[in-house]
Amino acid sequence: MEKQYEKKITWTIKNFSTLQSNEIYSDHFVVGDSKWRLVAYPKGCGGGINKSLSLYLDVVDSESLPSGWKRHTTFRLTVVNQISEKLSQQEEGQCWFDENATSKGFSAMLPLTKLIDVKDGFLVNGEVKVVAEVGVLEVVGKSDVLVETLLLHESIDVNGFQVLPSQVESVKTLFDKHPDIASKFRPKNPHLRTTSLNSLLSLTEILCQSPEELSIDDLANAYSTLTCLTKAGFKLDWLEKKLKEVGETRVQEIEEELKDMTALLEFLR
Repeated sequence: MEKQYEKKITWTIKNFSTLQSNEIYSDHFVVGDSKWRLVAYPKGCGGGINKSLSLYLDVVDSESLPSGWKRHTTFRLTVVNQISEKLSQQEEGQCWFDENATSKGFSAMLPLTKLIDVKDGFLVNGEVKVVAEVGVLEVVGKSDVLVETLLLHESIDVNGFQVLPSQVESVKTLFDKHPDIASKFRPKNPHLRTTSLNSLLSLTEILCQSPEELSIDDLANAYSTLTCLTKAGFKLDWLEKKLKEVGETRVQEIEEELKDMTALLEFLR
C-alpha cells in the first residue's frame, strides 16, 4: 500500500562543491507535532571513510519533548537528478525515533564521484536538490506547546475548524459536498476538533485508494475510526456506505484469491 506522507519539502543546497562544513542542516519543518530537519554530510560521515553523501532525518526539538517520547515515522529521501527525475536516487525508511535515536537516515545516499560529476545531472549550477517526504504514524508523548503554537500561528479557520494551509482546499471541498457534516459535532476544545478533523481527512484519503490496496487490518482500523467520529457527532452516513462497499469488494477479492489458492493446492496434490 502506498505510504502516506504528511509533508513534502525541497531542500536546495547551494554552492555544494565549495562547501567547507562537514555537516549542514535544512530549515526546520513541522510534522506530527514535532520539529524536524534534514542533516547532510557533503563529504560523507565517518571521518572520510565513507565516500558518499550521507543524509539523515533529525528531530530538532528532542530536548523539549516529554520523557519517554517516541515518534513512529515513515520517510522517503530523494537526491534529485535535475536532468532526468527517473535517475534520481531515492531511499525509504520506517522506524521509531526516541530519546536514544533522534536521527535516522542513510550513510550512503549517493557516491560523491557521481554526485559532483556535472554530466550525471545531480549537480547543476552548483546546486544539489534534496526532497524529503515525511509522515508520522504514531506519537507517544505529545508536545502541547508546539500544538498550541501551530494552532495560533499556522492554522486557518474553515467552518469552525483550525486547519493547516495545505488542508484548506480539502476541508472546503468536504464541507461543500456535505454542508451538515459537523452540525452535531460536540467537542469545543480546539485540539480535539483538529485531531478529529485530521482523522476524518485521513479516512477519506484511505477510501480513495483501490480496494486491492487495503488489507483486512486497514478496513478494521477504518471502521474503528468511523465509529469514533460518528460518536463525536460527525454525520457520516455517506462515508459509512462507501466503506461498506469497499469492504464488500475487498472480501469478494479475498474469497476469489482463496479459491485460486485452493485450486492450486488441489492441483499440486
